[in-house]
Amino acid sequence: MSPNSSASGPAPLLYESHCHTPLCKHAFGEPLEFAAVAAARNLRGITFTCHCPLPDGNSAHIRMGPEQYGDYLDLIAATHEAYAGSLDVRTGIESDYFPGVEPWLEELHARAPLSHILGSVHYQLAPYRRLYYRGDTLAYQQIYFEHLAMSAETGLFDTLAHPDLVKNESPSEWDFERLRDDICRALDRIAATGVAMELNTSGMLKSLPEMNPSLSQLALMHERGIPVVIGADAHSPERVGDGYAEALQLLIEAGYKQVSFFVDRTRRDVPIQEALASLVEEPVRLGALP
Repeated sequence: MSPNSSASGPAPLLYESHCHTPLCKHAFGEPLEFAAVAAARNLRGITFTCHCPLPDGNSAHIRMGPEQYGDYLDLIAATHEAYAGSLDVRTGIESDYFPGVEPWLEELHARAPLSHILGSVHYQLAPYRRLYYRGDTLAYQQIYFEHLAMSAETGLFDTLAHPDLVKNESPSEWDFERLRDDICRALDRIAATGVAMELNTSGMLKSLPEMNPSLSQLALMHERGIPVVIGADAHSPERVGDGYAEALQLLIEAGYKQVSFFVDRTRRDVPIQEALASLVEEPVRLGALP
């Protein structure tokens, strides 16, 4: 029996595969609190994936600095030790992709063992916008999907995070059908790499309130056999595992029968019906930390 299951309750199966720490300067709550919620919601584990440091002060106001990377590793190691035997606490990273950053990320990822590496294209960051936005929203959306495909082709990432995030750039100008061919070409390239893609539940809180990606894109991903990892993108403890049941139902609607997560950079697959049965809708209690 898994440590955080009971004799009468379901065995935990899923991980929170996308969550942050205060080191990114826009998340709140300590890792011990995030882990407590993961345990309360009967998750098997939690993988911290805070925003990676970048060179040259790139978007330094919303990520750890390069000199803080060791602090990040120590913070998660301490949480892992505190929860040993009751919850599998892992160290991962959410690394930004844009052309030219590959050597920096290769060196960063090699500094310490990582369990899960998310790749993200953050269209909203000022340095990225200065390079790629020219006043044409459609062209910017097309560049986003081109870079998403390029990120998979680097081999640097296990999973591509929130892979239609750009729809929140200008929701009134988002038209999935207008971009269908561009998205299909990107997904063909991603499928050829074997890289997974994320279903990110925090999309429900964004300017276009639907998960990232939408059901329409999920269906195209399923057609191409692209595996899906669920993450809540939690920036506060109460959001750990949030929306997982709804996300699993959306995967079923898109045609999926399995959901995935990564441990030690290795993908593991779980039947969705078993994953659904494992979830426990527990109220968040943060009073009893290890």
